[in-house]
Amino acid sequence: MAWALKLPLADEVIESGLVQDFDASLSGIGQELGAGAYSMSDVLALPIFKQEESSLPPDNEDKILPFQYVLCAATSPAVKLHDETLTYLNQGQSYEIRMLDNRKLGELPEINGKLVKSIFRVVFHDRRLQYTEHQQLEGWRWNRPGDRILDIDIPMSVGIIDPRANPTQLNTVEFLWDPAKRTSVFIQVHCISTEFTMRKHGGEKGVPFRVQIDTFKENENGEYTEHLHSASCQIKVFKPKGADRKQKTDREKMEKRTPHEKEKYQPSYETTILTECSPWPEITYVNNSPSPGFNSSHSSFSLGEGNGSPNHQPEPPPPVTDNLLPTTTPQEAQQWLHRNRFSTFTRLFTNFSGADLLKLTRDDVIQICGPADGIRLFNALKGRMVRPRLTIYVCQESVQLREQQQQQQKHEDGDSNGTFFVYHAIYLEELTAVELTEKIAQLFSISPQQISQIYKQGPTGIHVLISDEMIQNFQEEACFILDTMKAETNDSYHIILK
Repeated sequence: MAWALKLPLADEVIESGLVQDFDASLSGIGQELGAGAYSMSDVLALPIFKQEESSLPPDNEDKILPFQYVLCAATSPAVKLHDETLTYLNQGQSYEIRMLDNRKLGELPEINGKLVKSIFRVVFHDRRLQYTEHQQLEGWRWNRPGDRILDIDIPMSVGIIDPRANPTQLNTVEFLWDPAKRTSVFIQVHCISTEFTMRKHGGEKGVPFRVQIDTFKENENGEYTEHLHSASCQIKVFKPKGADRKQKTDREKMEKRTPHEKEKYQPSYETTILTECSPWPEITYVNNSPSPGFNSSHSSFSLGEGNGSPNHQPEPPPPVTDNLLPTTTPQEAQQWLHRNRFSTFTRLFTNFSGADLLKLTRDDVIQICGPADGIRLFNALKGRMVRPRLTIYVCQESVQLREQQQQQQKHEDGDSNGTFFVYHAIYLEELTAVELTEKIAQLFSISPQQISQIYKQGPTGIHVLISDEMIQNFQEEACFILDTMKAETNDSYHIILK
């Protein structure tokens, strides 16, 4: 009984001690964090709070960006609430990106009625890969010669002007567009995310990419260098149909989660809105110089502007022979590759001289450049010409001159078989009367418009008008003597093939 009476006494002592300790703790807190010691602004100025504050959205959440870019592809449902959206794309499939003018009334009036330039890039999202981006892209170029990482599907795009793709920038394209008009660009990404992961035992997790768009306006010098807006989104690229399967898998996983767990994830949206970001630092590419990709120049040459002569006959290949020689230096070989539409492979053959390139076998070139471009490069290296569909020979001497030469030859040796005539070859590809007119005009160093009609001398000396069908029935390597007749109109001639 005595033991039972002592228990409450012990509890009272313990409780009294705890109360004293707690009161002492409270008094200490009051002394350290009183109003005179710390203010709320001082607390928020601590480094940990500053770091968190920088990650928060700006105070002006109603800020309207000048442009908005919308990728027409669904976001993944397996992304947590505060993470960036992730969108799955199929390799090589065309996806629409809508370019929207989001300016308020009176904002950026200097671009009204003018074009702006947008540069699209596919870059690495992983910072580790960003540091080695050049090496990663070079390795991809070596494994996929002749391919590009990013392309524009021009036939499907709307409102884009002067699209260009620099052969040295496989992951970049650019174009001009009018913000006041509807603009949609369809892009194709040809690399897949697993191409940049370490190969182990299969089933590797692919790396995410970023699609970034930088838009610029024109400066006083006509160059698009003044930055207006940049935005990007995170993507992963799968083999064809792989993105659809991945989206379905993520959706099924989310359906199995409890309602409480689902609240931690974002819903899947039908489109992906690119979020504002810093402009891409590589400003050297933002210029107005023409790129070797989609060339917008309209320069052309005509076959019949009087630049031919009887002593210099046109050949079926291009007017200027551009054969690679063994003495060609590596720098000259690089220029030759550019001129002959092999710019994609200039980096592969950086240190190759003309002799080095000419030593490559057909199998070597195909292995390096792929079947299509490899055969084309091999034929260009060996100077192989395309055989024309029809070759005819013509002589420009007039009838009077021919008779005079025959009489002079007869007088000298009594034999007319020794007469010497100079013929010129005419190579025809289209087998049309217009093409023949142009080639003959080159022989006479005149314009094709100065040739009124071309006739062929038929039986009993009749003149038959040359037609496309007649040319198609010419015999290979047929010989003709050209005679000219002054037409009724001024500075015009009739040509007779005899």
